[in-house]
Amino acid sequence: MPKTKAINILFSFWSHYLLLFCSTTSDNLGFTLESLMLEQIFILLIALIVLVWSADKFVFGASSLARNLGISPMIVGLTIVAMGSSAPEMMVAATASLQGNPDTAIGNAIGSNITNIALVLGITALLQPLTVSSQTIKREIPLILAVTALGYWLLIDDHLSFVEGIVLMSGFAIYIIALLVITLQKTKGKPSDDPLIVAAEQDVAPAVNMKLSLLWLGVGIILLPLSASFLVESSVFIAKSFGISDLVIGLTIIAIGTSLPELAASIMSIIKKEDDLALGNIIGSNIFNILAVLPIAGLITPGDIDPLAASRDAPFMLGVTLLLFILCFSRHSGAFRLTRAKGALLLLSFIAYQVLLFSQL
Repeated sequence: MPKTKAINILFSFWSHYLLLFCSTTSDNLGFTLESLMLEQIFILLIALIVLVWSADKFVFGASSLARNLGISPMIVGLTIVAMGSSAPEMMVAATASLQGNPDTAIGNAIGSNITNIALVLGITALLQPLTVSSQTIKREIPLILAVTALGYWLLIDDHLSFVEGIVLMSGFAIYIIALLVITLQKTKGKPSDDPLIVAAEQDVAPAVNMKLSLLWLGVGIILLPLSASFLVESSVFIAKSFGISDLVIGLTIIAIGTSLPELAASIMSIIKKEDDLALGNIIGSNIFNILAVLPIAGLITPGDIDPLAASRDAPFMLGVTLLLFILCFSRHSGAFRLTRAKGALLLLSFIAYQVLLFSQL
């Protein structure tokens, strides 16, 4: 099943979730507003599709340009391609913060992490149990727990400052540099035997000519902020119409929508028998969300945040991350595995979180 077809199917499920979300709170709407609401839902859907598509083309153009400049596939895979999965979240966070809606940006970062672990890994493990054999993943699973705890600690006072944004963004730079240095020291110019590194290299698209690389890079640069702007504006309209907070919109509709590429990538990984990449995509994406997406709100619009982000959502994010840590390091038949039973447990935690959010609307 091609990745594009998988994403189309997932967008269909997301649109049904969006309609369910809207119908749950539709009692607050009048007839005149309903027509405007349908228009905004359509804009939201199209904007999200364009956002994900343009992010993919941006990564393709940037990675192809890097390959043409002589940069190795391993470095491209660990940096440009890896960060590309979080490009939609980063662009939405920047756009929402610039428009004075930092809670949407914070909700997107927290909600994406919860969705990635509880929904994406839950569904992936249900489809195919995952065997964790990569040393990189065994190193990064404790790291994602530590990074998530840091994010929770910075939000616990209901405030995200400019300095805290700098701290998180500095951590992101340190993480990328350390990942490259450790990987280069281990390989020393030789092919890596780490399944995650091998899979990341193979995930880098073949280089195309320089003109085409620049074309796709330009398409991504233009459409990414444009689609993010429409996405945020329509989301804010929906939130105000239903009388719900910007935080909840970021936690639900936007978070699930921007996590669809991770779900598609994970499904494609298990089809290709690349268990390490399926789990590695999620771990890397969640680290990026805390260290690169969350600080954007603090850097652009520092100040007080919705108290529920610290009292309800960040603790749940830390909880599902701790659950993943426990599940990954509990052995099954002598191996580190995410079994179907563990996947079901993760999926149930996602359903429980959605019930919690919907019950408080």
